[in-house]
Amino acid sequence: MFQHRQRTFWLFPLAYLLAMAAIAFWPVPVDSAAGPQLTATLNWLHAHGVPQFINYEFVEFSANVIFFIPLGTFLGFAVARFWISCGVGFVASALIELGQLLFLPNRYATFQDVVANTIGTCLGAVLWLIIKKLRQR
Repeated sequence: MFQHRQRTFWLFPLAYLLAMAAIAFWPVPVDSAAGPQLTATLNWLHAHGVPQFINYEFVEFSANVIFFIPLGTFLGFAVARFWISCGVGFVASALIELGQLLFLPNRYATFQDVVANTIGTCLGAVLWLIIKKLRQR
């Protein structure tokens, strides 16, 4: 029973990684159509008191963090090790960025994306730790 359950847990991070790869290797940035609307929204927010540091780069970084949180949580359940989950997130992110650099001229591979994605994965692994502690009570 335990081995079947362990295998089942691996389905979630693998499925999520496949979905992430489909988005990451889309030929053009997935937010390209939303760019003008995002700019208009940010301008409106700034005019209504939102601090200037909340700009496109902030939104993109935050979105990358949020996008990788489920991966970290799923990996936590699958491997039951915080640092392995974070490491897998780092490697997956680095491979995605390398693939974009080598094969997708319309995409932008950045070190900041690797950092944001790794932070997101580690936050997801922290969420797994919290869930694990709550379930042990």
